[in-house]
Formats: sequence, C-alpha cells, structure tokens
Amino acid sequence: MTERKRTPWVVGVSGASGTPYAAAVIRGLLAAGESVDLVVSRASRLTLLDETGIAFRDAHWRDDLGEWLERGADGKPATFARPDLDGVRHWAAGDLAAGPSSGSYPVKGMLIVPASTACVAGVALGLSKDLLQRVASVTLKERRRLVVAVRETPLSGQTLKHLVSLDEAGAVVLPASPAFYAGATHIQDLVDFVAGRVLDAAGVPHGLYRRWEGELGGSRPREAGGGA
Repeated sequence: MTERKRTPWVVGVSGASGTPYAAAVIRGLLAAGESVDLVVSRASRLTLLDETGIAFRDAHWRDDLGEWLERGADGKPATFARPDLDGVRHWAAGDLAAGPSSGSYPVKGMLIVPASTACVAGVALGLSKDLLQRVASVTLKERRRLVVAVRETPLSGQTLKHLVSLDEAGAVVLPASPAFYAGATHIQDLVDFVAGRVLDAAGVPHGLYRRWEGELGGSRPREAGGGA
C-alpha cells in the first residue's frame, strides 16, 4: 500500500502583534490531523520575542515551536501540552526556493495569521519580497484557499484598498476581531474565537469556541435555583 501523500496547510506568521493567534491556529490544525508547513517572517520573530520571550531560530525551530505552542495567550508556559510536531515542516523566510514557492508543490491553502498591513500590501501588490509573500501569491494564482487574518487598527484607506484587492482576488479577509457571544471568561477564549474563525474559513473542524445557536444569553452560565 502506498503512503498517503502529504498535503499541508501553509501557515504564514507576519510581524503584526498577535502571535497567540498563530499558535492557536497551529494547535487547531494539528489537533484536526492536518499537516502544517510553517513560514515565520523575520519581522514576526521580533514580535514573538516581545510577546512571549521566545527567540525563534531556524536551526532550532522544532524546540522553539514546541515551547511557543505550549504557552497560553497570557504568556504562561506549559499551559498546553506540547503537540506532536511530526506533521510540521518549517521553511526559512528567506528561502525562495522552498517547496511552497512553486505551484506544483501540493498544499491545501494558506493561512496568514496574523497578517500585518505591510504583509497585506505586499501580497496585494504581488511583491513576493520573502517566502511568506511568495507563497501567498502562488496560493492566489493556483486558486487555492487564502485566509488573511489582518491585525491592525485603525485601518488606513490604502490598507482598505489592499484588502479589497485581496478579496477580489479570491482571498478570505478575516480581521482578528474576537466576539463576546461565545461566553469568553479568559484572554485565551478571545484568541481561540479568532483562531476558530480562521479554521472555519479553511473548512477545518475544531472545538475552539461555542457557536451561536439562536438563544439570547445562551453563553451565560445559569444561576443555580434561578427562576423564570
């Protein structure tokens, strides 16, 4: 019997604030049995260091990624169990000869989480200045699913134009905008809501947040002995 061909999701992490969103998405993909090709931009490594204290190194990416995925959104270590990383492949941000830089490399699509305005502009204009932008351009030209979780506020008119361009090109523009109807009680709940919406856009099953079921107040815990 031949081995099933690996067809990963590419997860691109740009320099915007919001590295916990990326960690939650990667955990969700791995929990769903999906493979991941990871591209961590140079700018995002500074953000990751600032937000978590983790220095992401190409030569030690497996150890650094494992530590990153163990942290909660509040920065506490060992919040989550370290997932099996056998399904993850890392590509250096400057490696423009990497597998995903070609349309012939099989992937399901790409999730950019979080997406900075610089990243949005580069993808919208087709600059391909690094591997993250190149893979996004390939994803669009191959008509594969591209989800862009933009994390910025407020948005300038130029960025809005770039986002419209991405939408017209077939990308899913998904602002990192958490909702409160799911009954969030912790910062991790808000992060998981956004990550869950990213996975929804990719068609990947998950249980990261409580879905709306048409009942007002359904997310609030009922008080014991409460009447109508």
